[in-house]
Amino acid sequence: MVSKVAPSQLRRTVQTKHLSCDTINPLKQLENIIGQDRAVKALQFGLAIPSQGFNIYVSGRAGTGRLTAVKRYLAEQAKKQAQPDDWCYVHNFDNPYEPTKLRLPAGKGKELKENMKELVAEAQKALIKAFESEESAEKREEILKELERRKLDVYAKIERLAQENGFILRHASGHIAAIAMKDNRAMTDEEFQKLSEKQKAEIIAKQEKLMNEIKSAMRQDRDLEREALNKVRELEGRIAMFAIRFLMDELKEKYEKMEDVLKYLDRVEKDILENFNEFLKPQKEDALTALMKGREVPFFTRYEVNVLIDNSSVKGAPVVIELNPTYVNLFGKVEKESQMGALYTNFTLIRKGSLHQANGGYLVIPVEELLRNFLSWDGLKRAIRNREIVIEEPGDRLGFLTTKTLKPEPIPFKAHVILIGEPLFYYLLYEYDNEFKELFKVKAEFDTTMDYNEKNLNDFLSFVYKVCAEESLIPPDSTALAKIIEYACRLAEDQQKLSTRFGEISDIIREGSYYAGFENGQHVTSAHIMKAIEEKYYRSNLIQEKIIELIKQGMIVIDHTGEVVGQANGLAVSDFGDISFGRPNRITVTTGIGLEGVVDIERESKLGGRIHTKGVMILSGFLIEKFARDKPLSLSARLVFEQSYSEVEGDSASSTELYALLSSLSGVPIKQSIAVTGSVNQKGEIQAIGGVNEKIEGFYEVCKQKGLTGKQGVMIPHSNLANLMLKEEVTDAVTKGKFHIWAVSTVDDGIEVLTGVKAGKRMENGTYEKDSVYYKVDQRLREIAEVIEKQVRQFGDKHVLSKADGNEESES
Repeated sequence: MVSKVAPSQLRRTVQTKHLSCDTINPLKQLENIIGQDRAVKALQFGLAIPSQGFNIYVSGRAGTGRLTAVKRYLAEQAKKQAQPDDWCYVHNFDNPYEPTKLRLPAGKGKELKENMKELVAEAQKALIKAFESEESAEKREEILKELERRKLDVYAKIERLAQENGFILRHASGHIAAIAMKDNRAMTDEEFQKLSEKQKAEIIAKQEKLMNEIKSAMRQDRDLEREALNKVRELEGRIAMFAIRFLMDELKEKYEKMEDVLKYLDRVEKDILENFNEFLKPQKEDALTALMKGREVPFFTRYEVNVLIDNSSVKGAPVVIELNPTYVNLFGKVEKESQMGALYTNFTLIRKGSLHQANGGYLVIPVEELLRNFLSWDGLKRAIRNREIVIEEPGDRLGFLTTKTLKPEPIPFKAHVILIGEPLFYYLLYEYDNEFKELFKVKAEFDTTMDYNEKNLNDFLSFVYKVCAEESLIPPDSTALAKIIEYACRLAEDQQKLSTRFGEISDIIREGSYYAGFENGQHVTSAHIMKAIEEKYYRSNLIQEKIIELIKQGMIVIDHTGEVVGQANGLAVSDFGDISFGRPNRITVTTGIGLEGVVDIERESKLGGRIHTKGVMILSGFLIEKFARDKPLSLSARLVFEQSYSEVEGDSASSTELYALLSSLSGVPIKQSIAVTGSVNQKGEIQAIGGVNEKIEGFYEVCKQKGLTGKQGVMIPHSNLANLMLKEEVTDAVTKGKFHIWAVSTVDDGIEVLTGVKAGKRMENGTYEKDSVYYKVDQRLREIAEVIEKQVRQFGDKHVLSKADGNEESES
């Protein structure tokens, strides 16, 4: 006879003598990730390899502290890394629509920005002062006077030539006309017309020759003006160069080791010399004034520095957590400003993204949020693959027509990218995204449990203290600590494990502190922790209470007393996300003569899942193993979950179905006071199932509501004993003999518990012990086989098969 499970085996009870606030207060705050050695090694490996593609996917269930643990770990690792450089964008003097990037040591970007502001201000003062000086004015005047003198000489020569040839020169509207003279005065048209043709021709010839000389003189005049203008420009250039040389040399000296910055400063110097007139204006133009002058941005904007990333305050490498990884948040953007109804932009409106911030460090992204933004995932892979960050409009990425905008020079990207998500997303990406396995070669898997040992227990207690200390919670006493540890074992569903679902554990600690504070307690006690657990359960178990109420009213039929043939109480778990609970199901089996075998009504009605169908099909394998060695297995059996109107999935009720089937075939009734869970294989071995605690407690609640008789209980697989962490109410009932737990390893043990009759051993002649359950099953199957054989001889195979197909029951 199978013995009952002792109360001491039903839950792990933590002793309080080694637990107290005094023992945990001195514990230092945790620096490592608790109970995740595998994940820590993976993180260490991935972060230590700088090669491309060794980015990390942190896999684990939500609530295991993945994000918090990774943040803490990366923060420690980042302190050991070098401080990354600053990145700036500056004006591209050759192509303003493609701003130039500058890389500077940390803190130098902000310094360059201020230096450029000072340069522009000082340059304006220096240039105004230089061009307003007496010396520059005198030199300019000398050039102009020399120009005027040389121009006078040219025109004096023309005047003399005109007089010598009898002409007088007249200036009008920028033109010079040569008019013939008569009596030292200009000849009139009437006087010219009275001349002979020969005289006219001579005058015209002389006039044309003189006009050629005049044209030559005017060309010489323009050349002189151009020469003077060039001299003035050269003078102004020398003045401007002299005015800003000291400023530029001083600035270049600061950045002499930064080649890119020196190239930029050389280009700035050249641009200032080419546009020094803009510096001589008394006031700087605003955006509206610039727009009215045909410029999109004010002139002096070109000398500004857009510090995209300032790492001056970063200690070590940056750790960036991007919880909203939209395309713009990751890669940055180019903002636009509205001026008179039109949109304009410039390099100072380039904004950073998370990739820029994390450059040289670590970027952490929740994978589920990343995949919600389809452009983000594609863009991230491209950035990792190409090792550069490209800022572009999302519309450009998709190939849509967009407004004219900037194309900033790409910035080199070097950072470790850490994705955090559920295992499901890892498997899907690995299977369906060919680039994923090349770009994320390291998997850091977070377990939901850790071993119950001294080290992990100390870490667990340190975690409890850390939560209390960080959130100023009321500290727990030793009894409360024991209940918290037991709760962690309950979450782990294992007496030898502690759960790493620290989110749920933290909630219980907070709620326990709340109830202690409500009572003005100095410490959180076990009563407060128990109340927190019970209240949390109560807030979510409305559906369970409704189901138990229906069972109590008889609307859902569940027997908890008596004995019935072909009927057993199975146990299922209903999971609603925030709560899961067990509920009993009545399973019935009818058998008769036929050739259909075991028919699963759930499957036939399309309410049975694939795993449940497999479990039912195993029953036929068991029957063949046990009873079909000396005869054909002939029977017609119908198996169903009564009052089940949704899909049935899982094989945890397969042993229950088998017991009901054996009862129906043998005629031996099953005790309805015992509910059963456990899967079975073809050899009759009972296998472990999930949710054992919820299933036991679910049947206990039903029995409690309908009345405990002292004979009720649950039969579970023996391999599930280590998973027992039952509520204290259930263990108390077992201790008092009001409720019982049996653990069985085989169907033989189980049928004996349920019926009180031995299963029966196979004899040497192939039969079973007389009056055992198996003996009666074997006899019934033999009778059915004989009836079928008799009908085959009498009516033929086709007739018997047609009657079986028509679901007609043959009679002997």
